Amino acid sequence: MKMSARARRMDQRHERAKKGGALNLVSLMDIFTILVFFLLVNSSEVEVLPNAKDIQLPQSIAEEKARETVIVLIGEEQILVQGKPIARVEDALRLSGNIIVELKEALRRQSDRVLRREAAEEIVNREVTIMGDKEIPYRLLKKVMATCTDADYGRISLAVMQKSSDQLEQLSAAR
Repeated sequence: MKMSARARRMDQRHERAKKGGALNLVSLMDIFTILVFFLLVNSSEVEVLPNAKDIQLPQSIAEEKARETVIVLIGEEQILVQGKPIARVEDALRLSGNIIVELKEALRRQSDRVLRREAAEEIVNREVTIMGDKEIPYRLLKKVMATCTDADYGRISLAVMQKSSDQLEQLSAAR
């Protein structure tokens, strides 16, 4: 017996349904490739500051993000530049002047290595980020900042923890 065109189409459709669907991996690979490139491009906007467990950063409402800079970390016992110990805190506090010579030399060495070439030529664009506990003496912070300025760094930033939106609302309500 001869089958009608409709019956043949239905038969073919049932046969295809029995085989099951195939997964197109090429499209999936394209999506993952685009995702990887997206993450690589956008991950360069964030600077990760070194994590020091003994330092508790002060809080701030500033919204400007940190940029890639030379990092000066003021610990309990030592002052570090880019993670390398440079001077002892006790010795820095005992100094009669405001310039810490070891820190100044380390900052000058770092300006050629870490900073961009344009910033190495222009003092105004040289930037340093100071990380220190919120309890460090102001005298020490003043000496570190004066040394950074004397080492030809035009922009000095202090690393802080950004306050959450809840804290900002409480602060504005208190005013």
